[in-house]
Amino acid sequence: MARSRQPTRRGKRVDNNQGDIVDFLRKIPGVAVEVDHDDVLVGYQGRTYWYEIKNPERAVGSNGEVRETRKQDTQKVLDREWSGHRETVWNVDQILYDIGVLK
Repeated sequence: MARSRQPTRRGKRVDNNQGDIVDFLRKIPGVAVEVDHDDVLVGYQGRTYWYEIKNPERAVGSNGEVRETRKQDTQKVLDREWSGHRETVWNVDQILYDIGVLK
């Protein structure tokens, strides 16, 4: 029986602001963070939040939106089809408001 060959995954590029965001989130009591899940999973108060982190200098336009040209094809598919929580962010405050730490 022939096995299908899986494509080789290349190392993904991590935006330069991701490390600071993850470090900050990990200091908040009750917040759990897992990386390498395109880009991070954040657990808080029994819920899981999925965030794609973009570098605002490269990916965010003057209108405050992420440029479509800066999204990978797989990210565009997720934007259209994922029914769970998933947001594209570029700073920690966006995450803190989204999970309810900041009001």
